[in-house]
Amino acid sequence: MIAWIKQFGPVEQALIGTLFTWSVTALGAAMVFFFKEIKKTVLNGMLGFAAGVMIAASFWSLLSPSIEMATDIGQVAWVTAAVGFLAGGGFLYLVDKLLPHLHMGLETNQAEGIKTSWQRSVLLVLAITLHNIPEGLAVGVAFGAAANGSISSATVAGAVALAIGIGLQNFPEGAAVSIPLRREGLSRTKSFIYGQASGVVEPIAGVLGAFAVVKMRPILPYALAFAAGAMIYVVIEELIPEAQREEGGSKTDIATIGCMVGFAVMMILDVALG
Repeated sequence: MIAWIKQFGPVEQALIGTLFTWSVTALGAAMVFFFKEIKKTVLNGMLGFAAGVMIAASFWSLLSPSIEMATDIGQVAWVTAAVGFLAGGGFLYLVDKLLPHLHMGLETNQAEGIKTSWQRSVLLVLAITLHNIPEGLAVGVAFGAAANGSISSATVAGAVALAIGIGLQNFPEGAAVSIPLRREGLSRTKSFIYGQASGVVEPIAGVLGAFAVVKMRPILPYALAFAAGAMIYVVIEELIPEAQREEGGSKTDIATIGCMVGFAVMMILDVALG
């Protein structure tokens, strides 16, 4: 598979990688045709797994190559990594405050972002869509970094590993959107359509990320750290709080175990393939 994808340019590689992650989101959303409800403990484990994958990917696939490249081109590596990382978090902070969205389990009047009269189902989908922006960006920037050829830790195999890791955690995310929407009263078909639509931003963000770093290579170390900061923001702001919403007991333990497993899976993928 890696040999096959190498025949394409970095933008095309990013498109292929993010179309894969989107398709896995759709596959997860298709679970609504088989289940009407999802247990809170299962959802907690899913969210924890997604958080673990994103934390591991942020370092091995993004921050580490950013520091390596910044050092190689004569930048002060810790400054580059810190500036890019904080800029990524700041960008997601602004999006979080501006984009209307609603987290699962909350009342409509608890929606965040600019006040709007949009339907509850749309607000629920936008909450997960917010997660997918940095995920798509990360995959795109990873393929762009691999095309640069000057970073030993940034390879096409590593970018493929990142896409696989993001795809794995997109499966439970797709189910975590569509099944609750079904419980909200939507039909199975509409729940599936909305669930998979939450991943449509990934190919867009991926292509834009790859195109930007290919055309403006000096920003690559910053772009890698930026994607890492955006992903960590999502983990801390949304995934972990949602997974830990139940107080105490085995339900939050499942989220913690899921996070540990997700981290280990992404670490193994990156080290083994990258």
